[in-house]
Amino acid sequence: MDMIREVEPSARRPSPGSPTSLKEANQARLIEALQFSGTMTQAELSRFTGLAPSTVSNIVRELTASGLLRVSPTVSHGRTAQAVRLSRGAGVLVAADFGHRHLTVAVADLAYEVLAEERVTLEWDHRVHDGLAEIDRIMDSLLPTLGLARELVVGVGMGLPAPIDVRTGEVGAPSQLPGWVGVDAAALATEKLGVPVRVDNDANLGALAEDRWGAGRGAENVAYLKLSDGVGAGLVIRGELYQGSIGTAGEIGHATMNEFGALCRCGNRGCLETLVGTPALLGQLAATHGTGLAIADVVALAQGGDVACRRVLEDAGHHVGVAVANLCNIFNPDRIIVGGELAQAEGLIVESMQRALKRQGIPSAAQAVQMVLAELGSRSQLLGALVIASGGASPAVLAAARDNSVDVARVAD
Repeated sequence: MDMIREVEPSARRPSPGSPTSLKEANQARLIEALQFSGTMTQAELSRFTGLAPSTVSNIVRELTASGLLRVSPTVSHGRTAQAVRLSRGAGVLVAADFGHRHLTVAVADLAYEVLAEERVTLEWDHRVHDGLAEIDRIMDSLLPTLGLARELVVGVGMGLPAPIDVRTGEVGAPSQLPGWVGVDAAALATEKLGVPVRVDNDANLGALAEDRWGAGRGAENVAYLKLSDGVGAGLVIRGELYQGSIGTAGEIGHATMNEFGALCRCGNRGCLETLVGTPALLGQLAATHGTGLAIADVVALAQGGDVACRRVLEDAGHHVGVAVANLCNIFNPDRIIVGGELAQAEGLIVESMQRALKRQGIPSAAQAVQMVLAELGSRSQLLGALVIASGGASPAVLAAARDNSVDVARVAD
C-alpha cells in the first residue's frame, strides 16, 4: 500500500523573513500592481511598488518565463522600454451585473480589461436558478470565442440590486429581484458555475469602480449614488468599501422623505425611491406623455424644452439633494458621485441637487463636498464586479496608487 508522507510545516511554506518568503511577497506586490494598473513599464513598476529596478527586472524575467506575464517593446519618455502586463493565460475574470430586467456578463483579463461581454433581457420576476443559468450559458458562449478554457476563470463577481447580509450571504429585502430574496447567492452560484463567486450590492460595486478608475480618484471619502429603478448609495472610506454591521449601509433610497407618502416596496411610506425611482418619474408623466417613455426620452424632451419633463427631473434632483444633505451631515464625504440612469440628465438634476444640499446641509459639510457625475456610466457596476471577482488589490497597492503619479485609470471602454 502506498504511504502518504506528512510534510513538516517548515517544508510546506517558507518561514517569514526568509529569502523565499521575501521573493514571493515581492512577486505578489508586482502582480497586484499590474492587476490594478494594467500595462506598465518596468520603470513604472519600480516607482509604483517601491522595489529596486534590478528586483523588478528579475521578477519580470522569471514570471514571463513561467507564462504569467507578457512583455512587449514600447516607448516611454522618448526611450525604448519594456511594457509589462499580465498574460491572458494567467487567468480571466467574469462579471455579472443584474438589473431589474437585464443581465450583463463580461469576461476580462486579470488587469480588468474587458475582452467580451453580452447583455440579455430578463423577466422581472425570474428565479435565482434562471439568472444563474443565463450566466452559465453566456460564459459557455463567450469563453470559446476568446480561445479560453472554462478552467482559466479564476473568479466571478456578481452585482445585485439588493442588500446582501454579510453575516449569512443572503439576499435581503427590499430587492429589485424578488426571486432571489433569502438565497445565499454566492454559495449557490459557486456550486452552479464551479468557480468562486463573490456577490455585493450594485451600488457598492459602482462605488468601488468609480473610486478606483472614475470620478472618485483622489478623494478620501466617497458616496456613489445609483439613481435608477432602485436608489442606493455605495460608501468608500479611504479606499475601503463601508458596508455597515450587516451590509445594508448606503440604503439611501429608503430614507423617509414623507411618513404619510406613497407605499414603498420595503413596506414603509414616503421613501426617497417612491419619489425619484425611474418607475415613479415615468408614472408622473404617463397621463400627459403616455406609457412608452424611457428616462433617456424624458431627458431628451426636457433638454428640448418640454416643461413637464424638465419639472419632473428638477423635482427629482431636489428630493435627492435633501437626502444627500442628510447624508453629508452624517457621513461628511468630500465627493458625491451621481450615477445610474438619472445621471443622463446631468445639469438638470445635479444643479437641483446642489441647491437643495446648500439649503438643507450643514454649511461646513455642504461647502466641503464636491458633487460630480459618474465617469464610467453604466459600466460602473460591471467593473466593480470584476474587482470583487479578483478579491481586489491589497491595501498596500491601493495606497501606492493614491500616492503615486503613475496613471492607473486604464479601463477599457
